[in-house]
Amino acid sequence: MTKIDNTDEATARIEAALYSAGRPLKIEDIIRASGTESRTKTSELLESIMKKTKSAFKALEIVILPDGSYVMQLKPEYSSTVKRYASKPVLPNATLKTLSYIAYMQPISSKQLVETRGSGVYGHLKELRQLDYISHQNVGRLKIFTTTEKFQKYFGIQGDVEDLKQRLFSKVRKTASARQTTPTPQIATEVN
Repeated sequence: MTKIDNTDEATARIEAALYSAGRPLKIEDIIRASGTESRTKTSELLESIMKKTKSAFKALEIVILPDGSYVMQLKPEYSSTVKRYASKPVLPNATLKTLSYIAYMQPISSKQLVETRGSGVYGHLKELRQLDYISHQNVGRLKIFTTTEKFQKYFGIQGDVEDLKQRLFSKVRKTASARQTTPTPQIATEVN
């Protein structure tokens, strides 16, 4: 790969990488994308892009996650506004349910997860670990799962585990009471 000396081109490449990735990128990935082959130069360009993004956009941001990776994302306060316009959810519903169950019950063992969510949970756990939303510790033969700081940052949830559980419980309670006050339409089912 040829080294890019043009600052505008390197900046455009970084912007393109952050925008298209749809996930956090490590600095090494961004250096490769920029073509500068320089950590210092890439860091300077990233700082400049972050400042420009902050002043030019009201709903978008580029943030540095606790693990040092960078992500271009929608600010958490706008996620409910654009939910219906999003073309693809971040996670499939079943995986999202597993993640929320882990967040509420953490720390939780893989055995408990399988008993509650079924054997499909193994695929969910793999995907969630790849996204770095969960981590695990081995305790004997069991794996004990908890959510990560990246999970909290990505979903706009700050605070300790107990605070997180209280917020989730409150949200579930509100959703349940809203369903009880709203009559659910009857859906005709077809018998084959």
